[in-house]
Amino acid sequence: MCGIVGAVAERNVVEILLEGLKRLEYRGYDSAGVALLSADGTYNRVRRTGKVQALADAITPENGVGSTGIAHTRWATHGGVTENNAHPHYSTNRISVVHNGIIENFQELRADLVHKGYEISTDTDTETIAHTVHSLLDEHASLLSAVQAAVKKFEGAYGTVIMDQHDPSRVIVARSGSPLVIGLGLGENFIASDQMALLPVTRRFMFLEEGDVAEITRREVTVFDKNGQPVEREIIESNVEHDAGDKGQYRHYMLKEIHEQPSVVRNALAGRVNAEGITKGIFGENADELLASVKHVQIIACGTSYHAGMTARYWLEQYANVSCNVEIASEFRYRKSVVHPNSLLVTISQSGETADTLAALRLAQESGYMSSLTICNVAGSSLVRESDMAFMTKAGAEIGVASTKAFTTQLTAFLLLTLAIGEHNGLSAEDKEDILAGLQSLPAKLEETLLLTDGIEALAEEFADKHHSLFLGRGEQYPIAMEGALKLKEISYIHAEAYASGELKHGPLALIDDEMPVIVVAPNNELLEKLKSNVEEVRARGGIMYVFADKDAQFASDDTMRVISVPHCHASIAPIIYTIPLQLLSYYVALIKGTDVDQPRNLAKSVTVE
Repeated sequence: MCGIVGAVAERNVVEILLEGLKRLEYRGYDSAGVALLSADGTYNRVRRTGKVQALADAITPENGVGSTGIAHTRWATHGGVTENNAHPHYSTNRISVVHNGIIENFQELRADLVHKGYEISTDTDTETIAHTVHSLLDEHASLLSAVQAAVKKFEGAYGTVIMDQHDPSRVIVARSGSPLVIGLGLGENFIASDQMALLPVTRRFMFLEEGDVAEITRREVTVFDKNGQPVEREIIESNVEHDAGDKGQYRHYMLKEIHEQPSVVRNALAGRVNAEGITKGIFGENADELLASVKHVQIIACGTSYHAGMTARYWLEQYANVSCNVEIASEFRYRKSVVHPNSLLVTISQSGETADTLAALRLAQESGYMSSLTICNVAGSSLVRESDMAFMTKAGAEIGVASTKAFTTQLTAFLLLTLAIGEHNGLSAEDKEDILAGLQSLPAKLEETLLLTDGIEALAEEFADKHHSLFLGRGEQYPIAMEGALKLKEISYIHAEAYASGELKHGPLALIDDEMPVIVVAPNNELLEKLKSNVEEVRARGGIMYVFADKDAQFASDDTMRVISVPHCHASIAPIIYTIPLQLLSYYVALIKGTDVDQPRNLAKSVTVE
């Protein structure tokens, strides 16, 4: 959600800024802008609504020159999608600002600024940052000290970069609740909201902590903590790969990432599991001893990651014999909860920067949990740095906003965690053998399931004129049905709801008619006969069903039911396998609908605001 790129160099930085913005497009945005300062103080600002390419097309040899610059992709929160509301914002043609997050007390700040004579020209909360900093310049000896004073006035979340037209030699950055990373070069330095933006110019990064303010010049980076004291932050050499520039043979990143799932799951398992069990230490130093004491697991996540946690609850209670609660992070952080004895807190996030999940972690760390573990895809992210233990999913860069391979690697991680905890809580030899066999077969089974692509593409034609749909699942397939519904609504804009199949008779049956597609996930497990009864309830009311069923489940297609045979698999990995056809269905329906598959409207990849 929103993206920041900045640079202080001797060369012209406009191409660095534009390339950085392009690498952050996957985060979701609706406008983009850049502000540039030359050594002689010449200032240029260009902003456009729409894609970064529109901004790039508006930059000319005359307005695209500067050795210091800041750039931004905006996802509208305060104020509509207009060029005037696009970042960077400025104050009196001197102070320029880009900002991720929300200044919650901006109305109060705005009233005070108007009283002081400042003219408010946008609908945004960000403009108050620029004016507040400017208003403090006369009272402080430097831009740095003015910013340090200004941030004490801000309530809410911000990752912000401030540039002064009177001093092109430096920028000031501040972080509170919204991530910022400094990229270190030779005679030049950079800032971004995501290290992905800076990979073409550096591999050396410094991650700012909560409350940090930093001064960045060509040759020096000085960081101050929330108390204004100079601090050293660790410099990390990144080995992150970025393949956003290459969709290969695929039309969209989402389709590419769906088809990458066998290889990324193989990567997630490599060196971590074998026929005898899991490798020691895969959850972190001293993790094995700690996991042996776990008697309860509290999972906190949002969106797709929440569905992964919901699935994990079934595994942890069935196989590992520990109780488990799963809660949406935005709810957990605003209610009083009871901490069970010997509780492990588990957070899940693709980006590691999800604002609600990160805030929930910080709250929980003060509540008496024995330890915290994050399951994450981004090394060096806030969740990874602030958790006691971390399991990296190794899914690689996921560019499509609708998560696919991140989800299946999260599920894979939870099966490994189930084994690790279950070893000390009565995991049966039979269940252990089943899970290990399932994990070892998983990449090949995913490849086999992807062979369903052509049939699902043809099936998607039947959704072209639909506006609503229901997804049904039982047991651990219920969260998979929830994930399938989320994918369909995210990228095709078809309203979709998921229900535990047994809930049909408690309300949703009222919606059933021949205009309401009903999608059913039906592995061959102990709940199959119950599920078949639910299917008959839909059939009796004229519903049209699409059943993804185990080839041995004895479903047959007819006028009211389309059956797609899914490869037989171990019960433990069935939720992962049945995710694939639902992802493919949502993709091909969106293709028919003509939506923006990789960047669906109103959505962002990394949600860094409440």
